[in-house]
Amino acid sequence: MNIDLLIKMTNDISAYFASEPDPEQAAKDVAAHLRRFWEPRMRRQIIEYYEERQGAGLSDLALRGIAPPRRRPPVKQRWIRALRHLYSQPARHNLSLEIQ
Repeated sequence: MNIDLLIKMTNDISAYFASEPDPEQAAKDVAAHLRRFWEPRMRRQIIEYYEERQGAGLSDLALRGIAPPRRRPPVKQRWIRALRHLYSQPARHNLSLEIQ
């Protein structure tokens, strides 16, 4: 598909969602719309354009909607990291009881 048309469509979609008060939610809505309603080839083409040309011609909201999401580690890894951190800290209290 013509990349100029994809850019125009993406900017139109982001203009629609720009009325959302929360900019992060607006970017998520743009991304969700592209996932739900665009054919995979169209999504792949606009993402390649974003990566090659840094999204020249796209609005700021469109750029945030196309940008790949930051990956979070799986829940299990986050728990393991939190537990390691917790157990590596010195004890903050003394639970020893003195018997009289």
